[in-house]
Amino acid sequence: MASRPPRRPGSPRRARPAQPPRPAPVDRPRLTAYQLLRAVAAEDAYANLALPTLLREHGLTGRDAAFATELGYGTVRAAGTLDEVLAACIDRPPADVQPEVRDLLRLGAYQLLRTRIPAHAAVATTVELSRATGNGRAAGFLNAVLRKVSASDWDGWTARLAQGGTALRRIALHTAHPYWIAAAFAAALGEQPDGELDETRRALEADDLRPQTHLVAWPGRADRDELVTESGGSPGRYSPYAVRMDGGDPAALSAVRERRAGVQDEGSQLCALALANAALDGRDERWLDLCAGPGGKTALLAALAGPRNAHLTANELHPHRAELVRASTAHWDVEVLTGDARELPTPDGGYDRVLLDAPCTGLGALRRRPEARWRRGPQDVPELTALQRDLLAAALRLTRPGGVVAYVTCSPHLAETSEIVAGHDLLDARAAFPGVDHLGDGPTVQLWPHRHGTDAMFCALLRA
Repeated sequence: MASRPPRRPGSPRRARPAQPPRPAPVDRPRLTAYQLLRAVAAEDAYANLALPTLLREHGLTGRDAAFATELGYGTVRAAGTLDEVLAACIDRPPADVQPEVRDLLRLGAYQLLRTRIPAHAAVATTVELSRATGNGRAAGFLNAVLRKVSASDWDGWTARLAQGGTALRRIALHTAHPYWIAAAFAAALGEQPDGELDETRRALEADDLRPQTHLVAWPGRADRDELVTESGGSPGRYSPYAVRMDGGDPAALSAVRERRAGVQDEGSQLCALALANAALDGRDERWLDLCAGPGGKTALLAALAGPRNAHLTANELHPHRAELVRASTAHWDVEVLTGDARELPTPDGGYDRVLLDAPCTGLGALRRRPEARWRRGPQDVPELTALQRDLLAAALRLTRPGGVVAYVTCSPHLAETSEIVAGHDLLDARAAFPGVDHLGDGPTVQLWPHRHGTDAMFCALLRA
């Protein structure tokens, strides 16, 4: 083979052919979080349903999955306050910014203000993500806006935005709640917008934390202590069937896969147990879950009804949710009906115990549904309360004289709770919550995240 002639001294080297730059590796946790934001904003997706699919698609587990979850859920939860911060840093309302870019701004601002990620890394990774998602033309804009955001921290920004407002406005901004929801919490706790608001603050702070996963060991199918061991969690504070997990995927537990246990907030368990524990005179053979979907409380009632020789009927308006009820109660003898609860015929003799888990604003479960606080508005309440009154009238009609109705909502809003049951024959529900502290003066029960570590469930027991 001929040798290459020597290069003359001083002659230029031949340039190598230019190589195209290698694309930067995609930051999968941040990409997953961004795609969750887009699903929530563009498709009205529920974050808790969309995220598991995205984690599987990107193959994220362990720390990466936890990081994506923190970024995605956290940004969705704080979106309203983040938008107010962003509005102070750009020359137009965030709503006028291209939706994809707005979600990138929110994700970057969340990292700057509510995580320990260094500011330079939060800005740089957001700019890189804009290029990876086809939004590279906005890179300069993102960089400039996020550098303005980084000029202060979360406490500083929320204090600045609340200047001149009420104490409740400051708490609402700091805990990332719409003002109307903060006002509803304060009213339910008996505090005034310009008062001390100590308990309202603690309630909203607890509502802004990432919640524990609660499990239910269905009686007769799973042992609670064995579920504690398998899950690595701890026994619930109040329900004899509850387990509180410290972390991990509940779907990976054999007891959950085999439908011997399920995921259910301990407060929901307590409300189902309250109906089953309420004092009853006479016959105790027919139970009804009037608005049963998706079936968590129905399953617990079914497990309790069987040993007492009571038959449970479950009704659900929507066929697809009725199928979820059937799946949840497949191991028990439960009759599942589909139809409008207000038109359900009364059987001869009526029902002895009726659960009305009424459709509501869901303000009591905002920890578990991070997008819900920004989707609902005060204008939604009147339509829901009208429905709740109609359903309560139906529940009382279906219950035999002397029977018991449990009216339950996952909301502390007074218009959905005490105002709905006012004027009815109320039992003291506190007696049906044995061992539960901080229940107030009764006769109804309101649970709280900061007091009980549960969703803010309301329960009233009515004598038909």
